[in-house]
Amino acid sequence: MKAGNRTGRTLYRSAVGIALATALILGWVAAGVGVIGADGDPSDMMYGGVVAVGVIGSIVVRFRPQGMSRALFATALAQMVVTVIALVAGLGLPASPPMELLLVNGFFVVMWVGSGWLFRASASGQ
Repeated sequence: MKAGNRTGRTLYRSAVGIALATALILGWVAAGVGVIGADGDPSDMMYGGVVAVGVIGSIVVRFRPQGMSRALFATALAQMVVTVIALVAGLGLPASPPMELLLVNGFFVVMWVGSGWLFRASASGQ
């Protein structure tokens, strides 16, 4: 087994782990305590679309590293779009002030981008 192949596989597995953990945490937080507004705010259902972008994108690219990278970058973009919608529409106020929305959603964007970056690195490591 080549060292580059092993490195690529390790990076790929790490990227999958981060993506799955991010999706689970996002779902848990959105359904449990609510990201936008208080618990049970219907605006939090937009995060289902964010996860759907990642799932559908992953299926379309057949879980190949380079495609997975693009799918996760698209997921990060979807997360940003939800944030902009929430901020522009004034959703979640007063329970979720704008800075809180930016920080929480920024965390998820960083996680999606980090996973996408690891997928891209795994593609060059194979």
